[in-house]
Amino acid sequence: MNRILLLLLSVTALIVSACNQSESKAPSVDFDEGEFVPRWAKEVVWYQIFPERFYNGDTTDDPKFEDIIGADPQDLPEHYEVHPWTSDWYELQPYELKNEKSPMWKYLLRRRYGGDLQGVIEKLDYLKDLGITAIYFNPVFDAPSLHKYDGASYHHIDPNFGPDPEGDRELMKQENPLDPATWVWTSADELALKMIKEAHKRGIRVIFDGVFNHMGINSFAFQDVIENQENSPYKDWFIIESFKDEEKGTEFKYSGWFGVQSLPEFQEDSLGIVEGPKDYIFAATERWMNPKGEGIEHGIDGWRLDVAFCVSHNFWKDWRKHVRSINPVAYMTAEIVDKPEVVKAYLQGDEFDGEMNYNFAFACASYFIDTGAIRISTTEFDTRLKSLRDIYPKGVAYVQQNLYGSHDSRRLATHIVNRGAQDFSDWGNYYGFSQVGSNPDYNVRKPLPEEYHIQKLMAIMQMTYVGSPMIYYGEEVGMWGANDPDCRKPMIWPEFTYDDEAYNPDGTKRTPEKVEVNTDLLEHYKKLIAIRNSREELRVGDYSTLLADDKKDAFVFLREYGGKKTIVALNNSGNTLELEIPVESGGRYSDLLNGGDYTVDNNLLLVTIDPKWGLILAAE
Repeated sequence: MNRILLLLLSVTALIVSACNQSESKAPSVDFDEGEFVPRWAKEVVWYQIFPERFYNGDTTDDPKFEDIIGADPQDLPEHYEVHPWTSDWYELQPYELKNEKSPMWKYLLRRRYGGDLQGVIEKLDYLKDLGITAIYFNPVFDAPSLHKYDGASYHHIDPNFGPDPEGDRELMKQENPLDPATWVWTSADELALKMIKEAHKRGIRVIFDGVFNHMGINSFAFQDVIENQENSPYKDWFIIESFKDEEKGTEFKYSGWFGVQSLPEFQEDSLGIVEGPKDYIFAATERWMNPKGEGIEHGIDGWRLDVAFCVSHNFWKDWRKHVRSINPVAYMTAEIVDKPEVVKAYLQGDEFDGEMNYNFAFACASYFIDTGAIRISTTEFDTRLKSLRDIYPKGVAYVQQNLYGSHDSRRLATHIVNRGAQDFSDWGNYYGFSQVGSNPDYNVRKPLPEEYHIQKLMAIMQMTYVGSPMIYYGEEVGMWGANDPDCRKPMIWPEFTYDDEAYNPDGTKRTPEKVEVNTDLLEHYKKLIAIRNSREELRVGDYSTLLADDKKDAFVFLREYGGKKTIVALNNSGNTLELEIPVESGGRYSDLLNGGDYTVDNNLLLVTIDPKWGLILAAE
């Protein structure tokens, strides 16, 4: 009798344990029929955070001089301080003037402002109030640079993003990086888990940047190769051209990403990244998705993959299986700045779900911003958008991260200032054109009200179109700036008083321009995001073009889902327009953006739209 009772108790315990594991490791799988993309990724509004420049929540963890060693530029300054958050971007501070005179870009790259994860936690309520439901973080892992794309490791958060940098670095020395069982959890790691928890509590998903093509010269693996050369257990991780050998007269040479020597590339074979770094990447992937084995609800919700086009397809196929084995609804998005025909191969369901949708940005720039020969008509705009919707498998268009700017491009408002000068889709040329270091004539002034008005029109398009809109931090408050590094200014917060921008990139003075939150623009973004979050048809609904009028510069489309309909009408001209929008049935429409009602007459919706503006018309 006792044996039977014990057996029953044992079986019951196993069942309970299995249920608990199921609840902690795998949420209900949520995919629409015939699709491989997680449904939640259709529903979100993304916000991209560049951690070092978002908010300094803990000044005790600010980077010291020794913390930046190994970052570009390699020639270190004699004098270093954490840079004042609210200072004029191009004005050299007293400590900088003590150093040897350098080009402006060197001063900017050497700066650290002290943004950290505590700062993110303190601003999560700001993001929730804005309506944000997902965050993409630029790299947060241990690295000496301001951008963190030169990873020293993937399994630790940068100590300067946490509360005890010195203690964390001492703790990390106890590990064997090749053995995940020895990996410790530093205070910065723990703070990252707290940040994820706090974001999830507010209904905000989190993805991290995975930089799996290369590491930095400070990485544990590369430092061991430097020290031990051919005797290093990591010697096969990197593309080594020759080892240092005095007898043979050879020097240590290796391949850096695009020739950048601070970014040694991983070795690949026919199967992709070779076994050593691959195993490490897979272990680090699991660490952040299911931290401490306590359940995926405690980990990140997916990944953004840096320079994905530089890593072979075979690796991504294996990595995707690994990711989905941990979290069946994890989202994977890639950086692939290329033509849709090239991008298509990565979005077939065995590698990525979506991408940073630069092609959407290119099309919108050509229509809403550009002038002259690079300006496209409304019908051409409609054609380009259709091709982007149709070229990928079902569902992919809905999880594309529809952006206008990023850490790798000029600020949207500054693009509008410089409109018509260069085709954004000509990425190779535009990248340099929009950097003041290579183009001193690029205009870095503060945008005018009429230029911000164009941004507001583009925001209407972004928040109502197919795909998940992504805001680059500060876009919503009117931040401006040229391409890298100027697109990485410290975030503008209302509680701070900022110095006017009174200096040019060459150090000369200009008419001072006030730096502050553009409250009108911020309220516009809040309103648009609230509309999107409240209307399911704008997030997951079917799409159809109702009007593409070249003569009037008018573009009108319908989003429809579950019997609910919303019409978006955009006036891209400089004139007030009266439009007749064809609709299938009668009824009334309410303008969610501007207020007011419209009645259908003979299957036509008669509307008036102000210049460079739009309507968001919900069927009653």
